[in-house]
Amino acid sequence: MATSILLSSPFSSLPHLPKPQIISSRPTPIFPYLKHSIPFSSTRQLPLKPLRIFRKISAVGGSDASVQEEPLVGEDSAEFDLAKQKISSWIYFTGILGVVLLVLDVAWIDNSTGYGKVFIDALSGVSDSPEVVMILLILIFATVHSGLASLRDTGERLIGERAFRVLFAGTSLPLAVSTVVYFINHRYDGVQLWQLQTVPWIHHLVGLSNFISFLFLYPSTFNLLEVAAVDKPKMHLWESGIMRITRHPQMVGQVMWCLAHTVWIGNSVAVAASIGLIGHHLFGVWNGDRRLAIRYGEEFEVVKSRTSVIPFAAILDGRQKLPNDYYKEFIRLPYLTITALTLGAYFAHPLMQAASFRLHW
Repeated sequence: MATSILLSSPFSSLPHLPKPQIISSRPTPIFPYLKHSIPFSSTRQLPLKPLRIFRKISAVGGSDASVQEEPLVGEDSAEFDLAKQKISSWIYFTGILGVVLLVLDVAWIDNSTGYGKVFIDALSGVSDSPEVVMILLILIFATVHSGLASLRDTGERLIGERAFRVLFAGTSLPLAVSTVVYFINHRYDGVQLWQLQTVPWIHHLVGLSNFISFLFLYPSTFNLLEVAAVDKPKMHLWESGIMRITRHPQMVGQVMWCLAHTVWIGNSVAVAASIGLIGHHLFGVWNGDRRLAIRYGEEFEVVKSRTSVIPFAAILDGRQKLPNDYYKEFIRLPYLTITALTLGAYFAHPLMQAASFRLHW
């Protein structure tokens, strides 16, 4: 991941000229430096906007101040324009959210009417080991979640973007709830491998790691209107904000969350959950890049060339140039909302644990 893309052409000074000459003021494409392993296909969706790749232009004998900023090829993540929001859309979203939660409760969560407990009991019948059940829950969720994601292009062509989003969420959400609830209820089962909860500084370290992990877990606009299919769902190619640090922030956030909880709990169930979740997200790195390459082609290759999977790697080797006002890409409503929700979730841990215990899953 440490290879860099050539973004400038060195020019030597010209001593026989009376003054420096401007070599070019027109951006020049650099397609020779792009990978061409992904062939174009007439069936592949074309990029949503023209490919914009520019060479940095400087005057002969000029300073670094004359270098033009490299424009984004992908989208600006976490962008939120309050003036473009429609009250009717958010009213519609609130109604859909209420219906979804009601159906989820009746059809899955409520033990008297739903199938969630039946599902957990069936898996628990496979093995008495909570570690095995934990791995099975994650494996089933990962197969359904990543499998449907891989079929997204085909599914959207067959039934449309909104209908496929409903199918995707309606299948993944109950499985995710079951996995989380089972983990909460059985987190202290299994074999205790170490005990660090009495170490004075460990609680603060784990809490800080969890907080930072959620800033990675939800890296982009987190457009709730798209999630609820009020707006037509899209596959986005993000390039700003947290994406400058890592191209797969959700994987990084999940790894941080898993390591923090495993250090704190220190038993075999936590280790099993971490192995399953981290493995699922590492697969998602490969699968996500593959799907973006198919959808966006050359545009994705440009974004890939100046970002990295490992956090900060592209910045350290010079492929990613942070703007001077980079901090402004985080001072946006989505990131502020994530910060507030993360703090709220921390203080709501006792409520989450009590609600999970009452389900007896």
